[in-house]
Amino acid sequence: MASIIALLLPPVIAVAAAVVIKPYRRLAGWIGLGCAAVSCAAAGVLSWTILAAGQPDRFLIAGPFRIDALSALLAAAIAFVTLLTAALSPGLSRDDAEDPMRTRRLRVYMPAFAGTMLAAVTVHNVAWMWVAVEATTIFSALVIPLTRTKASVEASWKYLLVCSVGIALAFTGTILAYFDFVATAGDAAVALNWTALKQAAGSLHPPLLQLAFAFIVVGYGTKAGLAPMHTWLPDAHSEAPSPISAMMSGVLLAVAMYAIARWKAVVDVAVSPAFTNGLLIGFGLLSVAVGVLSLVIQRHYKRMLGYSSVEHMGLVAIGLGLGPLGAFAAWLHVINHAVAKSLGFLAAGRILHRYETTEIARVTGLLRTMPWTGALFATAMLALVGLPPFGLFVSEFLLIQAAIANRHLWLAIVVLLLLLAAFVSLVNHLNRMLYGDAPEEVRVGERTSWPVIVLLAPAVILVLLGTVLPASIAALVRGSAALLIP
Repeated sequence: MASIIALLLPPVIAVAAAVVIKPYRRLAGWIGLGCAAVSCAAAGVLSWTILAAGQPDRFLIAGPFRIDALSALLAAAIAFVTLLTAALSPGLSRDDAEDPMRTRRLRVYMPAFAGTMLAAVTVHNVAWMWVAVEATTIFSALVIPLTRTKASVEASWKYLLVCSVGIALAFTGTILAYFDFVATAGDAAVALNWTALKQAAGSLHPPLLQLAFAFIVVGYGTKAGLAPMHTWLPDAHSEAPSPISAMMSGVLLAVAMYAIARWKAVVDVAVSPAFTNGLLIGFGLLSVAVGVLSLVIQRHYKRMLGYSSVEHMGLVAIGLGLGPLGAFAAWLHVINHAVAKSLGFLAAGRILHRYETTEIARVTGLLRTMPWTGALFATAMLALVGLPPFGLFVSEFLLIQAAIANRHLWLAIVVLLLLLAAFVSLVNHLNRMLYGDAPEEVRVGERTSWPVIVLLAPAVILVLLGTVLPASIAALVRGSAALLIP
């Protein structure tokens, strides 16, 4: 119970500090950073507690919250990315030139956004999970236009409207499953709890659950950025402040995939897994194709990272449709993607601050002007294209292996070809940014500063996940995959 409180209460404290301390003071930022560190430590303790039980289906219940291996895995990813963004957001330094009002807004909404994501992956009730996912939309939409421009306001409204429609569809699927449970099992008090739904799934009506799952995949798939419901994602991720982009791309999309995976575990008990697998593979393959083809013609590096997220969420969806090995690859991919994409967006924010543009063609000589940031941005990009020794190479290799093991050789070939196209496109864009002559108006040189030191952490983790894969993380991912197998 204490660990769950330590996970969920700090974001509330961070929000309160940023609201109460007027005008904004650095103290509010440091309180937010401390709270993020406490949540990260609590997520580690919860993960260790789950692992110590030695059972993949072991879970902890505290009031309305239920934490198992999958919840702990996602909570750890959310808490880690939140800690990174809290450490690299404005509002901590005396030399910070950011407008205090904008900094205060960011420091209010950022922990609120993190808190709703943590609640979504730990709450036991599917209705409260739906509420938490909807709340993530509201808090993130409010901070996308932190710097008021026509493009940022349009991106915020587009994100809010498209995702709200998607969440409404997910709500429809939830209601269909709820009424089927009540009509069959008759216990309305626990009808929306994960465990009760899964236990009673065998007695539910398969056609109705198939319809409900279709609504749920389209609904939460909108939030996850699956094609063709992804239209909000590139605009929102490119216009949001880089810390919010890192959180949205790194972990928000994973939260939506978490909701789909939970419902898949329920539906698979009542319906043949072939139905849910086929649906996820179809949406996943379309997402990978759309993401990769959009990368080929991309001219803005933040939008490039956004379309990369569409591609990688497609890979996660494909993995979830490929049985136990595919599920293991999917959740390992989620963790690697969270680390790589947060590194990429946070480094992109530093590039934008120096070059004052998001156009790839106008960012040249990056290794000369910003040698540390350029190297870290290149690390994130090379990890995202799946090169060894980074962790995404391992998860993508396992994904291809799972496709072959499930006798989907055609799927393995198509995914490999699309990954090759993504590799060529991203490396081409990266080379144009790293080399060449720097623009005359851009200052040359970069010292080893606090942000650079912080960004070294995700770079090291990416290499660690690709070369060693600690036994504790592997066990947690294995337990997460086992929970979704009927």
